[in-house]
Amino acid sequence: MANDDSQDIVPSDGHVTTTRSPGTAVERADALHNPGLPPHRLRVTDTDPKKATRAERIVVALFYVSIVGSIFAMAAYFAFPIKPNDLGSVRLNNVFIGIGLAFALLAVGVAAVHWAKTLMVDHEGIDVRHPVSGTPAVQARAVEIFRTADRESGFNRRVLIRNGMIAAFAALPFPAIFLFRDLGPAVGTPAEAYSHTMWKQGTRLTKDPTGDPIRASDVTIGSVFHVIPEGLNDAEDKLEEKGKAAVLLMRLEPGDLHVSADRADWNYNGIIAYSKICTHVGCPVALYEQQTHHLLCPCHQSQFDITREAAVIFGPAVRPLPQLPITVDSEGYLVARSDFHEPVGPSFWERRGDYNA
Repeated sequence: MANDDSQDIVPSDGHVTTTRSPGTAVERADALHNPGLPPHRLRVTDTDPKKATRAERIVVALFYVSIVGSIFAMAAYFAFPIKPNDLGSVRLNNVFIGIGLAFALLAVGVAAVHWAKTLMVDHEGIDVRHPVSGTPAVQARAVEIFRTADRESGFNRRVLIRNGMIAAFAALPFPAIFLFRDLGPAVGTPAEAYSHTMWKQGTRLTKDPTGDPIRASDVTIGSVFHVIPEGLNDAEDKLEEKGKAAVLLMRLEPGDLHVSADRADWNYNGIIAYSKICTHVGCPVALYEQQTHHLLCPCHQSQFDITREAAVIFGPAVRPLPQLPITVDSEGYLVARSDFHEPVGPSFWERRGDYNA
């Protein structure tokens, strides 16, 4: 086999020439050739001051549209209140608040894009990355870059745009403040608001959602019932009351229960009831493992051992599920002995109350 005596010659013009004996030359394109940047094209706002002024006014107008959207969202919160047991009012409230917030956010985004595409300096540049940083020279360069960006964007020079943007961003948080403020209890401390539910002595345990009362004989070992207090379906604030009073009902072998002395009469022949509201952040605890007797919260995987008074055995919850004391009435239906003896739901609701998390 003949040897290949070819060799590459790289002349000063950047092309690679491959020579082969006995003298034939084959030229191929240089893959590393840099074509350079295309000629810079001026925008219409770069050449026409009137067009630049018009673009500036559009940006300012969009920022003020954002402010109007924020105000509309706050006004809609009051104009379309959520009424108890009225899903139509919930839809109207959500739709109009959503429209206001959508305009507020969309207008800010469109304004920023239009500002950048029409008014900010758009010359191509190269940002050289250095292997080290933090020296005085680098810090000085960083300051210079910020000043250059400020000068090129016109942030300080274009006062109308700057003030419009600041006003739009200042208005954006207010709808959130209105919405989140209303999540708290209407009166009293959080502990007081969630210390009392519809459960009271003699209130029958009924199936959710039908409201049918439950006999003790209907609850077999290993079964689980989603329970609400009798009369809940006719309550004026049905959803709010259900969020506090929802209960899980189960039956175990009485010998499997480890009961404190002060809770000796809180169950009936192994039938026990615990709040369905997780003590972490209030998600519904709805998964029951029959073999392990564990209740699982699907949101953050907190687990409660119902053989040991719903003690926390895993997850972020910090206290057991509140237990509902129960017994039976003269007709054999399960009834509550009293309300819960502690606040239901997340422990942070108790922080200002006279309870310990």
